[in-house]
Amino acid sequence: MNEEALIARAADGDVDAFNQLILVYQQMAFNVAYRILSDEDKAMDATQDAFLRGFRALHQFRGGSFKAWLLRIVTNCSYDQLRVRQRRPTTPIDDLVEDDEHSTLVEDPGERPEEHVERMELGGAIQQAIGLLPEEQRTVLILSDIEGLSYEEIAEVTLVSLGTVKSRLSRARAKLRDYLLAHREHLPSGIRLSGVP
Repeated sequence: MNEEALIARAADGDVDAFNQLILVYQQMAFNVAYRILSDEDKAMDATQDAFLRGFRALHQFRGGSFKAWLLRIVTNCSYDQLRVRQRRPTTPIDDLVEDDEHSTLVEDPGERPEEHVERMELGGAIQQAIGLLPEEQRTVLILSDIEGLSYEEIAEVTLVSLGTVKSRLSRARAKLRDYLLAHREHLPSGIRLSGVP
């Protein structure tokens, strides 16, 4: 196999040539992804994404080690998977239960029933307050404080400047705090907020 010839043909759009390169590197790529992710399905997804990205970006390959270039893409795809998992943890569908009162997903073995009720009441109050925020403030608050995105990521998602993201988030948090202080009688007694200046 002449790797340089296959790369040149693949860069010109020859899918068969790229498939031959995949056959050479697929096990190594999968192994790298699996070591990073510790999850076979996620590793397969990251490997597939890497090969697709590699094929689309092959015209940018400037020589040197094709293997190193490809594994850099695999590594990036794997870390993208990790970031997605950290921002959006998933629950296997088998764990979902139709009856919320008996769902093991909301149970905490160390949580007493009254603590569970308080937590649910607080969650409801916070959700109600978030729903009252102006859309642009609600968006940045959810992206930051619930989804865990960075200011830079939020700016990219919302197509506004970093300063705008920070000011919207500051205003949203202040309005949320003010709402909870104004409605503290509806909060569980164990976690009522005091009017701190």
